[in-house]
Amino acid sequence: MKYILISNDDGYLAPGIRALAEAMQRQARIAVVAPDRNRSGASNSLTLDDPIRAELKDNGFYAVNGTPTDCVHLAITGLLQHEPDMVIAGVNAGANLGDDVLYSGTVAAAMEGRFLGLPAIAVSLVGPDLTHYDTAVRVVETLIENLHVEALPADTILNVNVPNLPWAQLKGIKATRLGHRHKAEPVIRAKDPRGRDIYWVGPPGVEQDAGEGTDFHAIREGYASVTPLDVDLTRHAVLDTLRNWLVGVTLK
Repeated sequence: MKYILISNDDGYLAPGIRALAEAMQRQARIAVVAPDRNRSGASNSLTLDDPIRAELKDNGFYAVNGTPTDCVHLAITGLLQHEPDMVIAGVNAGANLGDDVLYSGTVAAAMEGRFLGLPAIAVSLVGPDLTHYDTAVRVVETLIENLHVEALPADTILNVNVPNLPWAQLKGIKATRLGHRHKAEPVIRAKDPRGRDIYWVGPPGVEQDAGEGTDFHAIREGYASVTPLDVDLTRHAVLDTLRNWLVGVTLK
């Protein structure tokens, strides 16, 4: 039986993580280590200047006063008695499509688990009035069952987005690439009670590169989207061009 570490960025009390944990414990040994509050948008940040605390709650989940990456890093490097086999992050309340993965704490939690020997999975539920967490969980169960039949490379991160639909209305699962959004909407300026300027980050940009084959398109068509991610950000196709360009660069 596998040992699965579950985390998220919505906090240990979020409905998505409760649904995921309930389902996963029927087929594996689990540990849940998640932020003590909503840490959406934390990306891959680690807490380095303050102590990190992990409190075991009555529901058996560890609540951590840090980021999603803190949670997984802490779990793997010392909190848990045994190292887990894989990480599943989610179910996130809202999309992690296209450029969202750059900011997503859900995806970051999965990325932090990429060393464990099995693919890490980030799963998000997409749509308004989110209710069908069970559909997202069943997609994860389907993927894990298939991993037992045909393995994927161990350093793979699967970014899974599931439309907020009943299971019977889900059309299937598609392999996709990340789409892209237009730039974000302008910040929202306001005043604090003392009359000083404050700012709220504006809404994300609308879809730009969202045609067939993208994660955006799959969701719009009623499919779950599965996008493989790689932590190696090197743009290998440009290395030779860069080497040739640097030939003419001299230090002065």
